[in-house]
Amino acid sequence: MKLYSVLVFHKDSTGKVKAMKSAFDLTSFSFFQRGSVQEFMTFTGKLLVERSAVPSRSCVKENEYFCYTYVRPDGLAGVCISDSEYQRRVAFTMLNRVLDDFVSKVAPVQWPSIKTEKDCMYTGLPELLTKWQNPREADAMTRVQEEVEETKIVLHNIIQSVLERGEKLDDLVAASEGLSNQSKLFYTQARKMNKCCSWINLCCVVIFRQGLPLLCPTALFRAIRRYAK
Repeated sequence: MKLYSVLVFHKDSTGKVKAMKSAFDLTSFSFFQRGSVQEFMTFTGKLLVERSAVPSRSCVKENEYFCYTYVRPDGLAGVCISDSEYQRRVAFTMLNRVLDDFVSKVAPVQWPSIKTEKDCMYTGLPELLTKWQNPREADAMTRVQEEVEETKIVLHNIIQSVLERGEKLDDLVAASEGLSNQSKLFYTQARKMNKCCSWINLCCVVIFRQGLPLLCPTALFRAIRRYAK
């Protein structure tokens, strides 16, 4: 059970969304991947808030990850990204608590002056992320909290389903100013990797079982053909 990130955004009356504050626990990812993973979680959170009504709650499943989004009537929004074992009810209760705490520390009159996360003096997210990392502790807290009405939560199977007709995630990634070139390359490679994962898995099986040199493509290809038969 893992909670990877909690992010706070604000959506103004024109629909423009800006990041207010975020916290991440990416220790389960490779050290060299963490920068790109963090950028994409922020990108995904902003995209989901942009595509969400005010007010609304929604849940998007993307592969083994779940993205929960809660947009309040005042435009303040919370997004958390977790694995599949983190309970939906707990996630939305946590987001409600996060936004309440944010408002208690950062008054709405201050929001327009916040241009980047560095401008926001709120420091509570890391502690809340750690506190809600344990679903058992979080679930105990929800007993004194009014449960979220499940019928009002919009469910999506994949991120693509929240996009407008004709929009493509690849195009949004390419046009994003919030993603570095390294992260865009990481995304492109990950997409290609996903398409050929079965081939890669087969290669790995052959390499480890046959004890082949890593730089011997001819021998590897022959071994794969024998192994696949």
